[in-house]
Amino acid sequence: MTAQLAHSVQALVKRYDSSAFEPQDGRARVRLELPGADAWDVVLERGTARTEPANGPADALLSADARTWAAIVADPLGGMRAYESGRLSVRHNLHVGVGFLASTSGISSPGRLRFATVVTRRLHLSTVEAGTGTPVLAIHGLGATKGSFLPTVVALADRFRVIAADLPGFGDSDKPIGVRYDPGYFADTIIDLLDALGLDRVHLIGNSLGGRIALEIGLRTPQRVGRVALLAPSLAWRRPRRWAPALRLVRPELGLIQLAPRPVVQALVQRLIPGADSGWTAAGVDEFLRAYLTPAGRAAFYAAARHIYLEAPYGKDGFWPRLGELTPDALFVWGRRDTLVPIAFARHVAEALPQASQLELDCGHVPQIERPAQTNKAIAEFFSGFALSPALLRAPAPPPARSTRVAGSR
Repeated sequence: MTAQLAHSVQALVKRYDSSAFEPQDGRARVRLELPGADAWDVVLERGTARTEPANGPADALLSADARTWAAIVADPLGGMRAYESGRLSVRHNLHVGVGFLASTSGISSPGRLRFATVVTRRLHLSTVEAGTGTPVLAIHGLGATKGSFLPTVVALADRFRVIAADLPGFGDSDKPIGVRYDPGYFADTIIDLLDALGLDRVHLIGNSLGGRIALEIGLRTPQRVGRVALLAPSLAWRRPRRWAPALRLVRPELGLIQLAPRPVVQALVQRLIPGADSGWTAAGVDEFLRAYLTPAGRAAFYAAARHIYLEAPYGKDGFWPRLGELTPDALFVWGRRDTLVPIAFARHVAEALPQASQLELDCGHVPQIERPAQTNKAIAEFFSGFALSPALLRAPAPPPARSTRVAGSR
């Protein structure tokens, strides 16, 4: 091991604090490397950390140049800053990789970044949180994990206690077989999580499926919700769904069967998603595959996707009539380049819920990753009770963005 990497590895190992992160299975191997030059493993086991020569597969791979490793050691927030800026790559298991950064930061204050497994009435749910103050709970989208909200957790921690959770069936949470995995089921499990954490009332953030779940919580238990920030939320299809009759006959438990070998699935996902080999996108693909390539994770994915597609838009219990009954204040953030939830939904939301605030950004389906500064600023202002600032709305988006504007805001 080079002297530069050796110094950084040893310094981080000495700072390991298992109260900030401990592997769920009791043991994890984290590989730290200088790309193309050197690597060393840190083994986390029974509350301790030790170094070993790099050998065999690692649960998480952290890659950075020598200068970045030195900065991570020198700055308590250096690990997350390097990760968010792209100077540090975390691959394979994001939960373990970022957990290692959190547990070796040297920060011991109550608001530090920390991971936990929360035992609820029904399940074990995996969480990451940071900050103190008014609680905020972030709910990820279909196929994603709490990792998709890491930048938001860190960015809002100076004002709020921000908690991001893995939904059941995803990430490092339990993956029960045979449950409905519909918005009602997810809403119940999130309420169980709030109860287990002793939180009577929270602000909610939801992306994609997580946005639909946040809406469900707001509709069912408005007394538990402060304000709701909805980032490209999944909403019931208004047009006829061609495949609905056939899909109703398909059982999601078929996901228990792996129909294609792992290399085939992985190659297909990487071909379908641009930039799947680098940056945040690569980390997101790793997280998706980590759950999807397990039978229970696959079944959960199919069940949740099935309910998204089949949700009734109208009728007694239809989504759109119910949306008009939402009482917590809501902010909808849309991506103008979103191909999954078209921005045309903004007009329908304005009709059903005219009091809602709506913000349009030049991004795709994951605003908190694609436009983190603007998204997090909007959320912070909204949760603080302020109107969205003109500066936010006028601010030019970073390349390749063109502009932002508000649609139907109060």
